[in-house]
Amino acid sequence: MRAAGRIYGKSIMNHKSELAILVVAAGRGSRAGPGHPKQYRNIAGRPLLAHTLEALLKAAPEARLITVIHPDDADFYAQAIKHLSVADIARLHAPAHGGEMRQDSVRLGLEALARHMPLPEIVLIHAGARPFPSAALIARARAAAMMHGAAVPGLALIDTVKEVDGGNRIIATPQRAALRTVQTPQAFRFDLILAAHRKAQQEGQSGLTDDAAIAEWAGHDVHIFEGEQENMKITSAEDINLAESKLMGNLLDIRMGQGFDVHAFGPGDHVWLGGHKIAHDHGLLGHSDSDVLSHAITDAIFGAIAEGDIGSHFPPSEAQWRGAASSIFLEAAVQRLHERGGMIAHIDATIICERPKIGPHRDAIRESLAAIIGISVDRIAVKATTSEQLGFTGREEGMAAMAIATVRLPL
Repeated sequence: MRAAGRIYGKSIMNHKSELAILVVAAGRGSRAGPGHPKQYRNIAGRPLLAHTLEALLKAAPEARLITVIHPDDADFYAQAIKHLSVADIARLHAPAHGGEMRQDSVRLGLEALARHMPLPEIVLIHAGARPFPSAALIARARAAAMMHGAAVPGLALIDTVKEVDGGNRIIATPQRAALRTVQTPQAFRFDLILAAHRKAQQEGQSGLTDDAAIAEWAGHDVHIFEGEQENMKITSAEDINLAESKLMGNLLDIRMGQGFDVHAFGPGDHVWLGGHKIAHDHGLLGHSDSDVLSHAITDAIFGAIAEGDIGSHFPPSEAQWRGAASSIFLEAAVQRLHERGGMIAHIDATIICERPKIGPHRDAIRESLAAIIGISVDRIAVKATTSEQLGFTGREEGMAAMAIATVRLPL
């Protein structure tokens, strides 16, 4: 992953902050259906976790943030945070690895926070699958923790609740006025909740379903503050569709950009196309690695957001780009789009050459581009054509590529 992995926490490691946010994203999310864990599913062009992290960083600009992930999900996490701005990535601590149960994961995340000095005064513990925390909700959580030491957001029940036995026979009707559904972020004094989790682990107390229950078990009073209906948790496939509709409704400025690039053949034994290496009896000449397809797509993205072209951002006169991987240029164009709150809806590209034959490599090229850009393969089309032996491509003097990028931006 480009630079992001090397800049975790540079701007916060020595910054005194009374507020930390712990994002719990180590679960498997099986109720969301087959596929990647739900926190890494693409929603409105970005992984769900990227939406959650961005919302939290925006809502609490002074907070430091750490995410707890499954030990097997390092690559998923790296891809997710590529959708954040460089400034946002710099506010993240390196992720902590979770445990078998949610309770274990939160404790391990708190222990990771405890290793970063100074210790926070307040910690908010938030589910990675809740992508809509507002600044007002975060402010209420922080204030409640400072006042009470332990507090959670809750919503009054609208429907009547029935208690049933094993045979689904109603045995009680609790008074709903005294009941609340509970959300995250749950808010605590850091020393209080860390001590409660340590005590639970030492005494073998497991199976507590949220951090409020752990604080209660440890003998602390937990208060309720006002939650928000918009602060939904993504659990099922239906929830994913609902969240996508909400997020896409904010991206109503639809634009298209086009890109075109040409490179001549020269000595060599391979060409790069979309970040994929293909053996050939010639190479392509150019200042960078001469990936004609990546260059065309990069220009298409810059064109869609009206921010110049590849040469204005990466001048060939600068020695640092000599022989550089063109994935750097493509990632930079995507990053500029993300910093403006946008997403790539679709890439349509055509390679023009007589040889090498593109068909056998088409899927590998699409997969490579999907990894670089951070979108699903079904949003990338790669086609190939010859020029019927006409012109410089027909004479096998070089290759050309054309691309169209469709992007969505906030109005």
